[in-house]
Amino acid sequence: MSRIYEALHQAELDSAKRAAVEAAPADLPGVVLPAPAAEPVPAVLPGVAQTAFAAQPAPLAEAAPVAPIATAAAAQAVPDTVLEVPPIPRMVAPTPSPQPLPATIRRPAPVPAPIAAPPLPVAPIAVAAASIAPIPAQPAAATPVEEPFRPDDIAQYTWGPSLHQLPALEHRGAAVEQFRSLRSRMQEFRDLNTLKSILISSGLPQEGKSFVAANLAISFARHKANRVLLIDGDMRRASLHKLLGAPQGPGLTEYLAGKATLSQIMQRPMPSEPGHPLPHGLVSLVFIPGGHAGDKAADLSGNRRFDRLIADVSPHFDWIVVDSSPVNLVSDGVNLARSCDGVLLIARGGSTKYEVAQRALAELKASKVLGFVLNAVEDPPRTGGYYGYDGYDSIEE
Repeated sequence: MSRIYEALHQAELDSAKRAAVEAAPADLPGVVLPAPAAEPVPAVLPGVAQTAFAAQPAPLAEAAPVAPIATAAAAQAVPDTVLEVPPIPRMVAPTPSPQPLPATIRRPAPVPAPIAAPPLPVAPIAVAAASIAPIPAQPAAATPVEEPFRPDDIAQYTWGPSLHQLPALEHRGAAVEQFRSLRSRMQEFRDLNTLKSILISSGLPQEGKSFVAANLAISFARHKANRVLLIDGDMRRASLHKLLGAPQGPGLTEYLAGKATLSQIMQRPMPSEPGHPLPHGLVSLVFIPGGHAGDKAADLSGNRRFDRLIADVSPHFDWIVVDSSPVNLVSDGVNLARSCDGVLLIARGGSTKYEVAQRALAELKASKVLGFVLNAVEDPPRTGGYYGYDGYDSIEE
């Protein structure tokens, strides 16, 4: 605002000077007064709304007649003339007109509420529910409680042994002498090493391992009434129960699977008729059949329950003979051999190839192999008739 007042004051001074010059006599020589430059009015005044307008010079009031002055200096003594300046109109910036609203305002369509399904009739449902009989809960399979093994708990069964496949039950003969000789070799080995449990195996089937296992166990039982345990470890094709005429199960398969206890799978023979005693080789023989065949023989043979079985029954028996599967075909026999003290391999005379026997020996490299037994040999040596009769060795039975 101070600038506005200064501009107005300067304009009044300039107007007064022009009036004095015009009133001066025209014949004053040498005095020329320059026309003062008009101060431009600022287009934009501070503090005032910025609106463009044309600057109009304010009309000057008529100057009062003054006395003529003789000199230019006299003109300076003219008192200031008060000019009447019209008031500056207050400029107001135009208010912008509001944007017209649309005639129709569109709002989002409301989401329709879900239509509730009609309630189902209660009566039919109640009838249907009442017609359904409750399903009884299936009881969980109970795991048999393992109790300490006692020989008196072994169940007795009536056996029907196949005599023509068990020559060790005979009193004399070439086959009897061969199994006596094998028994003597095992006893000699036992004098020098720890030997109680023997696994019988072969490289391929049909080489006579089950035949040798059954007759060797009977030969052990006949000598000084040794307590012998015969185990059918061929859980894929169990056959010892057929040779002895004994029940097939429950057997080793059920025990390794945890479905039977040790006392439940063991059996001993009993006389078929009163007054008919058992053969001498079966009185002290206890048998564990292979059980019902399954497809998990490899897994079952590798668990630790077979180790526990051997450890539990060892104090109660003098010899333990275990039949097994062919080691060249499956790993069952290899797994069971780790729990036994020694292994006897069976080879069939004129049938088993050298490569098959060597491979079987390599499969059992982690076990102690006692040797090979050659089965089904033509023209075997006759040792029983050395002194002229075959019953010589019957004295030591």
